[in-house]
Amino acid sequence: MTPRSGNLSLTELTGLVAAGEIDTVILAFTDMQGRLIGKRVAARLFIEDVAEHGAECCNYLLAVDVEMNTVDGYAMSSWEHGYGDMAMIPDFDTLRLVPWLPGSAMVTADLQWLDHTPVVASPRQILKSQLDRLAARGLSPFVGTELEFIVFDESYRQAWAKGYRDLAPASDYNIDYAMLASTRMEPLLRDIRNSMDGAGMYCEGVKGECNLGQQEIAFRYAHALATCDNHSIYKNGAKEIADAHGKSLTFMAKFNEREGNSCHIHISLRDEAGSPVFADKDAEHGMSKMFRHFLAGQLAAMRELTLFFAPNINSYKRFVDGSFAPTAVAWGLDNRTCSLRVVGRGSGMRVENRVPGGDVNQYLAVAALIAAGLHGIENELELEDAFVGNAYTGGAPRVPTSLREAAALFSESTIARAAFGDEVVEHYLNNAAVELAAFDSAVTDWERVRGFERL
Repeated sequence: MTPRSGNLSLTELTGLVAAGEIDTVILAFTDMQGRLIGKRVAARLFIEDVAEHGAECCNYLLAVDVEMNTVDGYAMSSWEHGYGDMAMIPDFDTLRLVPWLPGSAMVTADLQWLDHTPVVASPRQILKSQLDRLAARGLSPFVGTELEFIVFDESYRQAWAKGYRDLAPASDYNIDYAMLASTRMEPLLRDIRNSMDGAGMYCEGVKGECNLGQQEIAFRYAHALATCDNHSIYKNGAKEIADAHGKSLTFMAKFNEREGNSCHIHISLRDEAGSPVFADKDAEHGMSKMFRHFLAGQLAAMRELTLFFAPNINSYKRFVDGSFAPTAVAWGLDNRTCSLRVVGRGSGMRVENRVPGGDVNQYLAVAALIAAGLHGIENELELEDAFVGNAYTGGAPRVPTSLREAAALFSESTIARAAFGDEVVEHYLNNAAVELAAFDSAVTDWERVRGFERL
């Protein structure tokens, strides 16, 4: 694999700071909503102090809604508890350059309480706990996330001022795999690709998608934790780069009534020697017994864990029959009508989960994939036959159709509580309850159009 030039050691960072090439270090983590949160630190202070001790931030950052409003119902953070601090501890395996921000480097943080215990409800810690469960079996996961977005010709501030209405998409028709119309976006897309390569990622390429202005930039698979860290930096960085180009882009699961933004997640496992464990050339479909148990676990747990795949009200608008977004809890061999698509062969054999949208918190989704797979492996669940044909009309169980349904299933899930613990389950149930309450009290444009005069 080609070396990635954007990754830094602390020694290399120290040299760049001394040479005056880096003056700012971003210390950041991913919050519940999948956003990069943190602070910019003067590089000299980072080297002298923060690198060793970390930096504090308010614990309300894991207990707010999308608008950054403090909300009730969280055990870890409240007015009664005084909204104290937690610590951002840099993980130096993630230290990198940030080419699109002059003089800047970035490092991803783990969250700890001030007594040095982990903040168990933080998304990165939830994933790390599942990685520990796999490691106890001598296994490690490799993951790729395929994140789609829609580009608009207005800047973010222009889009805000227009209430996100009547925006001009960066293409006028379906440009799935098309070159001509995508080329109009190439100055932006090239900047994103090259910038992410310069930040230590392995960018594979870009392709047009079906919705107007829609694109997908793909990155080489990596260990699950590295992929999820990179995902956050790419998603945030792509928005910053679009803003610098006077454009905007959205990762909303469903921006309009056309095709939504997906985030298909591919996962496979390897043993301690680095050998893939999903393939068996002598078995049916080339799938090992472990892979069959893993996949059976995905089917058994999917409805209960959908809250971690589809975390928002808008997520469920994407699940439309015949839209290439899944509605059926089924698996198939290279069958895009199924929620689970088995692809590849030999060392490349893997499963693609097609449920998550572009709004997903990737740490939570990958943690759920691992938890479901371990449920299947530990209980040696038998895998049903592959679905053949059109799963949209095949009568298979359905993916939950609303956040309310998904939250109810998650609340009653013994799989979720065994894998993540009650503290994590209750934390994210409260997040869902906050969103549902906000949505239920909102008066929408749809209601005004239908009811202003005619009702």
